Amino acid sequence: MIGRDREERRVGELVDQARSGRGGALVLSGEAGIGKSALLAHAERAASGFRVLRAAGSEFEQELPYSALHQLCVPVLGRLASLPRPRREALRIAFGLAIGTPQPFQVGLAVLDLLAAVGRPVLCVVDDVQWLDSASSQAMAFLARRAGADSVAVLLALRSPSTVDALGALPRLHLGGLADRDSQALLAARHPFPLDDRVRDRLVAEANGNPLALLELPLAGGFALPAPVPSRVEEGFRTRFAALPEDARLLLTIASADPTGDPGLLWPAAEALGVGAAVADTAGLAEFGARIRFCHPLARSAVYRAASDSARRAVHGVLADATDALTAPDRRAWHRAQACAGPDDAVAADLEQAATRARSRGGVAAAAAFLDQAVALSLDGRRRAGITLAAVEACLEAGSVDRAADLLSTVDMAAQDEPGRARADLLRARIAFSRPGDESGPVWTVSAARRLAARSPGLARECFLDAIETSFVVGRAGGVVEEVLTAARALAPPPAAPDLLEALITWSSDGYRAALPMLRDVLHSEGGPLWSRRPALASMISTDLWDLGTQFAIAEWLLKAGRESGSPLLLRLAFAQKATGAVLCGDVAGALAATAEEEAVADAVGEPPLRHHRLLLAAMSGHRDETLDLLRGFGGTGHVASLHWSAALLHNGLGDHEAALTAARAATGHGDLFLTGVALPELVEAAVRQGEPAEAATALAALSDRTEAAGTDLGRGVTAYARGLVTGAEDDYREAVESLQDSPLLPYRGRAHLLYGQWLRRAGRGTESLRELRIAHDLLTESGAGAFAGRAAEELRAAGQEIGRPPPVHETLTRQQLAVARLVASGATSNEVAAQLFISKRTVDAHLRAIFPKLGVTSRRQLRDHPGLRS
Repeated sequence: MIGRDREERRVGELVDQARSGRGGALVLSGEAGIGKSALLAHAERAASGFRVLRAAGSEFEQELPYSALHQLCVPVLGRLASLPRPRREALRIAFGLAIGTPQPFQVGLAVLDLLAAVGRPVLCVVDDVQWLDSASSQAMAFLARRAGADSVAVLLALRSPSTVDALGALPRLHLGGLADRDSQALLAARHPFPLDDRVRDRLVAEANGNPLALLELPLAGGFALPAPVPSRVEEGFRTRFAALPEDARLLLTIASADPTGDPGLLWPAAEALGVGAAVADTAGLAEFGARIRFCHPLARSAVYRAASDSARRAVHGVLADATDALTAPDRRAWHRAQACAGPDDAVAADLEQAATRARSRGGVAAAAAFLDQAVALSLDGRRRAGITLAAVEACLEAGSVDRAADLLSTVDMAAQDEPGRARADLLRARIAFSRPGDESGPVWTVSAARRLAARSPGLARECFLDAIETSFVVGRAGGVVEEVLTAARALAPPPAAPDLLEALITWSSDGYRAALPMLRDVLHSEGGPLWSRRPALASMISTDLWDLGTQFAIAEWLLKAGRESGSPLLLRLAFAQKATGAVLCGDVAGALAATAEEEAVADAVGEPPLRHHRLLLAAMSGHRDETLDLLRGFGGTGHVASLHWSAALLHNGLGDHEAALTAARAATGHGDLFLTGVALPELVEAAVRQGEPAEAATALAALSDRTEAAGTDLGRGVTAYARGLVTGAEDDYREAVESLQDSPLLPYRGRAHLLYGQWLRRAGRGTESLRELRIAHDLLTESGAGAFAGRAAEELRAAGQEIGRPPPVHETLTRQQLAVARLVASGATSNEVAAQLFISKRTVDAHLRAIFPKLGVTSRRQLRDHPGLRS
């Protein structure tokens, strides 16, 4: 290699680190032909003593889930039996060796365990990552992010520019063009005789530092019309391809149409087209051995595109015949589809079955691609409409919103019956909810409900609830709930017994007190708790009922259901709910541990972490910059009341009551049905501190109306200290302290003591105030309510008291170290911790080696006894 000293060193460092037991990953990015594949080859040469595993993305195979990951793992699948059963089964399902639904994060962890079981360092080289199927891309990104504690080096070559988001957080090495001097040296090394200076300089100028262009452009090609370098390089490959005999061209076309490079498919297909194995010359475009490999991905692309349509169809037809229908039905269906010259209902039916299989293995993107092709091949109009709607649903699940909208626009609505039109309206609603700024989602949902009201009133009512819940999930609740409930009142006939929709309609029209008995009934209905069907709505209702026990029950149910089903969404909601509950209870270590677990699952499935619980934690902790950064990150989306409540909490804690008043007004005046009650105490305090007694009294009345009806000690206690702020009566503060004395919500207990202590100090009762303020400071510090603890410390210092405490555990350990420490302290083994946090056992042990000295312990037993890690 010429001119790549820096790049060679970086790759060599990665390999050497893996050799010493510290794995890692590196993404090589650059335009086609810039030298990424050459650097991968250099890494293989440098990896003496390594097991080298290879895979490459294929432009023509992106529809097949886990196909590239299977390429990577095939050489070591013999070690599959050594994996724990859940991970072994996850890989078997992903690779089509067993039936079931794979868990993406278990697949990624299973690959990491599989490579760790090799017994020597492993180098994974993956070329053309931009063409990986989405399931493989996700799994390989997961592997790359977690290879640090194992002897595994992962090199991923990615053509730029690229839209592969999963690799965004990985270390990246961008390959630019060679300097002119290096380009000239490369030309001199390639050509044994001197080039004419003008030809050489023109080639160097035209290639613009692209090594493949320098090597592949014809010597006279320096004077060709300007074109992008990769296109001209492909043209060079096409020229070489066109000069070959017909049988060689046909053999190369077969090879280009089969991304697996499997000779067991190539030669039977070649024989079916009358091409023998004696083809002598392929102009160096491909090698035919134990695996068929093209000299460069652009060569494969050039060959495939150079073939005529009829030749490509013929090639795919014989490849379909050569593919085993039992072991590779999806690949066979894909080849059959490419072989079609026009509509074919039989092939469309095969593609539908392939979509079903892909969806069962978690390949929603593959299911969408199969159904998209099935639409194009369906001849029967009615059947095609059904397939199209199924394709739209699959595209939405895969995140392809624009393609879903395009497909939906092709459906002839006039030919649909009312249920079909309702289904289409619901899909339009989902598309609208997925598009920022598109406010038509509720309109389409209401339209679907209207179509279903007479024939299927139960389904119509579910449509209204879908609109409300989806509004919360995507962060568009402001005003939408009232809009939907107004339509529901007019369109949905009342049920025989009150249900959730009826309770929400009553809440909207007649108020909180009137709806409260119905809300409690539907929350704990005999047919099963509401959270088993609609966890988001159940959580919001229980919050408005000041029902902390139900909040905890919902979190536990979500966690259990998520672990049993393997649903990443349920698991993430569970950890977010657990984190929120932990913040409210003042268990900062638990909140951080749950946050780390949610982030681990999000990372495993390639999604950004959830943010509402992180926002609440930052606000309760009094971290102004982090809270404001998180608020900006919502970009105008997110549940309005939740965002402004967190902001009001932050600013009241910091004593910035003007900002708190602005936020609290926004939290309670937005028109949302839910989560207004929890923000009212912040509005009362901010209004009192800012000299707005009338506003404070109005907010207190609204809060009292809710908490008196709810009848919980928590509600009574919070209302009592809010009332004390308005009335200045000692009895109100004493009632708050007494009502909250057994509450698990330490921050609220601490705030009650803080407000009472402030009142006592200003009343000149210094000894009594010191007792309350010390209790407040201890509770608020222990609960991580940093800003409020700071206010208590200021009050104590004003009374002549000094404050000093060692830093709590959550300020000593990183988020993941804290999660590991708490699990080990609870008695979990390293293997159990690894499974729960979706990391390897080596990573767990590495964390423990860092945790012990930080906490001043030397054993797991001492960790279990550490007071800062008790739940």
